[in-house]
Amino acid sequence: MIPPDKQAAVACALREAFGVSDFEHIRDLTDRPIANPVFRIVVRGSAFLLRINTRKGDVARHYACMNAAAEAGLAPHVWYTNIDDRVSITDFVETKPFPRADALVRVPAALRTLHAFPPFPDVPHHMNSTCLFLVHKGPAVDGFLQQFQAANVLPKPEREELFAAHAQLAAVYPHPEADMVSSHNDLFKPDNMLYDGRRLWLVDWEAAFRNDRYADLAVVANLVVANEAEEDVFLQAYFGEPPDAYQRARFFLALQAAHLFYAMAFLWFGSAGNPIDWRETVPEYREFHQRFWAGEIKLTENPLKIAYGRVHWERLLENTGQPRYQEALRIVADRRGSHGGER
Repeated sequence: MIPPDKQAAVACALREAFGVSDFEHIRDLTDRPIANPVFRIVVRGSAFLLRINTRKGDVARHYACMNAAAEAGLAPHVWYTNIDDRVSITDFVETKPFPRADALVRVPAALRTLHAFPPFPDVPHHMNSTCLFLVHKGPAVDGFLQQFQAANVLPKPEREELFAAHAQLAAVYPHPEADMVSSHNDLFKPDNMLYDGRRLWLVDWEAAFRNDRYADLAVVANLVVANEAEEDVFLQAYFGEPPDAYQRARFFLALQAAHLFYAMAFLWFGSAGNPIDWRETVPEYREFHQRFWAGEIKLTENPLKIAYGRVHWERLLENTGQPRYQEALRIVADRRGSHGGER
């Protein structure tokens, strides 16, 4: 079950972490062929998570961020990491259903702790593939937009509307240094927030780096925030006090940037170069995310990727048509103007 080329590295990990040469039981938890191999192993009667990083990426940054989170009690205890072998062993979390009402407070409180960490390493802009990627400038963004346009994923009127929304958001969205914090960056996946019935654990730190605080907030809110009243609860749990008008405006614009990003990315990837059947019914946004949160939907098949992209596209259209969107643009633009651009 362990890849042959990693068996010696895993044996070394077991010896160093637990003083044993083998595990008592192993179960493969790898959820798709391109994913990093992940296993539940049992050693001396206790369960642990064995992960082998086979994908390209900065595993030194990954392990450093994971260790920092574990030391702060946000991530499971780390028993072993080896940068050269790209192998790690952590505690295994036996999960329970995570009620959305609990997540509405627990997750932003955890993010508040995470975002106060000493700074995680930065990554180049072209490697920032989080939901706020498109509000940056540079060759990576330009290249993505050109590829998306050439793919003809959207009909021309919708494509022009999407690009207009992008230009408006990118022109206004600020990047103040004070909002660049240690971030997880992969919490749009419910599987990365594990609840054991008593506490929350954040896992899979492969994408962690220093990023805009609103990136983590926006993707979690897509999953657990159902209305403006819950939004205030969510933001108060994060900021420790009721959010002010600017914080609510920044958050709302970050949500639209997330809808834009996920619409473009998942329509593009899901279509795989084939025409999309726009006659298919679009799932309702909140219902779709409730099912995603409950684990009933996995974004592994192309039809579900397309549905996910369309859900975000429809939500973007709905929100940018609200007076609140124009008000948020005004509030954020005014703050940027009064602070010399905040860049």
